[in-house]
Amino acid sequence: MRMSVMDVGANAVRLVVVDALDGVPLPVHTAKWKVRLSEEVGPSGVIPEQSVGQLVSAVSEAAGTARRWGSAEPLAFATTVVRGAPNRLDVLRTIGEETGVALCTMPGEVEAELTFLGARRWMGWRAGPLAMFDIGGGSLEVAFGRGRLPDYVASLPLGARRLSREFFDGDDPPTEQSVKELRRKVRHQLRDVAARIRWEGPRTAVATSRTFQQLARLGGAAPGRHGPFMARQLSRADLRLCRDRLAALSSAERAELPGVSAPRAVQSLAGAIVGHTAMKLTGIKTVTICPWAIREGVLLRHMEDGGAWWAEVSRLGAVAVPAVQPVALRVAALH
Repeated sequence: MRMSVMDVGANAVRLVVVDALDGVPLPVHTAKWKVRLSEEVGPSGVIPEQSVGQLVSAVSEAAGTARRWGSAEPLAFATTVVRGAPNRLDVLRTIGEETGVALCTMPGEVEAELTFLGARRWMGWRAGPLAMFDIGGGSLEVAFGRGRLPDYVASLPLGARRLSREFFDGDDPPTEQSVKELRRKVRHQLRDVAARIRWEGPRTAVATSRTFQQLARLGGAAPGRHGPFMARQLSRADLRLCRDRLAALSSAERAELPGVSAPRAVQSLAGAIVGHTAMKLTGIKTVTICPWAIREGVLLRHMEDGGAWWAEVSRLGAVAVPAVQPVALRVAALH
């Protein structure tokens, strides 16, 4: 069976086409269309009209590519930058009308569950009790579990793009005071989540997301061209060195470092601060960089639980959801 998943993020629309064989999503084609919403969306979070047009074009091309590769309609979702936009419903409606793609959003807790599922399948059962960290542009997802799905999830507004805009806007390189203020905020918001992870005592910790991949590369891990099966780890000590190194450089200078791409150079320091603080507060000394994350989690959940699950997630993601309801919706949609 050939299927695909489409991920609309802050920097790009990504498409993965896979063959579902023996319960494993084997990639046959991947593609990416740059949209750079992180540069276009201001502090209000409203997605401007020209950016909506870019999204329509990218989503349409991604859907066409999926069809050419023999896939059914992609499982299409958007992450924090669209989920948190005040004009989210208008954006989703426009994309649906113009492209025919039923793009949806999911609560951060659901994203954490799906990312955990992808990481669990990649790491296997011998990883034991597993902690997972994922730093996105707008949020940090944390999960812990002993089984297929996590026992505990949290989604915090500690994304690298969000924090860079809040604390480092106009300062390049940032001031020492702004770095201290950011670290203080991250420590405060992570306190309760970190206490839960310490109490659970994970045997293995994994980190997903492009942010952690780039930080691991900066810390000496093998480059991406060596393939997904190359073992990559990031220690807390190395991450602290990366954090301090990034803090002393401008965004242009960071973009010259190994593993730091130009579009993400501005937010790389905030990502390093969040990652190091999370590892320190949870007592985790080393994380394994996991190549499977939310896209693989969506595919796996669809393969294992069938189309009814995705239909319910899509339905819930197409209506306004009060901020107080994500846990209830997570239970209803996924269980």
